[in-house]
Amino acid sequence: MQTYDLYAIGNALVDSEYEVTDLQLQTMGVDKRHMTLIDAARRSELLTQLSGTTPRQTGGGSAGNTAVALAQLGGRAFYSCRVADDALGAFYTQDLVANGVTTNLSHAPLSAGQTGSCMVMVTPDAERSMSTFLGATADLDHTSLHEEDIANARIYYMEGYLAASPSGLDAALKGRQIAKDAGVALATTLSDMSMIKFCRPGLDAIIGDGVDFLFCNEEEAQVWCGTQDIDLMCQQLGQLAQTVCLTRGSQGCLVLNGTQRISTPALSVKALDTNGAGDMFAGAFLYAMTQGRSHLQAAWLANQAAGQVVGQYGNRLSHAAMGHIKTQFGTYLEA
Repeated sequence: MQTYDLYAIGNALVDSEYEVTDLQLQTMGVDKRHMTLIDAARRSELLTQLSGTTPRQTGGGSAGNTAVALAQLGGRAFYSCRVADDALGAFYTQDLVANGVTTNLSHAPLSAGQTGSCMVMVTPDAERSMSTFLGATADLDHTSLHEEDIANARIYYMEGYLAASPSGLDAALKGRQIAKDAGVALATTLSDMSMIKFCRPGLDAIIGDGVDFLFCNEEEAQVWCGTQDIDLMCQQLGQLAQTVCLTRGSQGCLVLNGTQRISTPALSVKALDTNGAGDMFAGAFLYAMTQGRSHLQAAWLANQAAGQVVGQYGNRLSHAAMGHIKTQFGTYLEA
């Protein structure tokens, strides 16, 4: 019997979300819609430029968001990551536990330094631009893995952002081999356009000879495939995974499964903030799949959950909101 539905590995980051204008982004020199890695000096510079603006602070990190989403829906999740022995590290650990996610952070002493953080800047068009200071998560390595729990999971999920970290990528790949040897399904995400442009070899290594689940949005797919032709994108992506989820914003998503192509509509909502939408989609989709649901049913749930995130500020939904979505899912299944 599997211990966990999902075993995830990724960067532990505390998100600080700011509402800004396009002019502010330009003045600060922040690339819109991209994730940019920054050092401590650049982080201090950005904080100075944003002084007087109070951010919303939440637990973050792509794979962390996905693990939390799955756990909030009732799945069993484990998350391997690294934080420092500081206030943000304590906040992050407590946030995972409060959301029902088991983590290696509860089993090992924390390191010195600073916990990673991500400055998420949201413009009026709901686009998110991220400046990420890795901090302690830059030292994520294989010592954060729990081999027995990986082998006893249903799905092993590797955050694509780890392609930028030599030790993090090595850890993800060691876990991948453990999972593969144990017959555990593999899942990953292309994460961000900047990762594809600058860290493609790492993503290629994560995908390896193929994964069971691949998640990406349309812009990422276009950069990966070098085309805007949806049929060509589907053809190329379909060679990478048994199941591909290609999210298309207000157009919903395409789920590719072999020769089958399933199109499901998005939730009709006024978009306020796209931060965390892809992570939520992946968490909800994988939750449904681990519960024996069909690809169509999983996509329906994922669209509902991602749509709710887009319709609010912040990368997470409340337990009450997730409970309501789960109730709606039950009604949908009975229809």
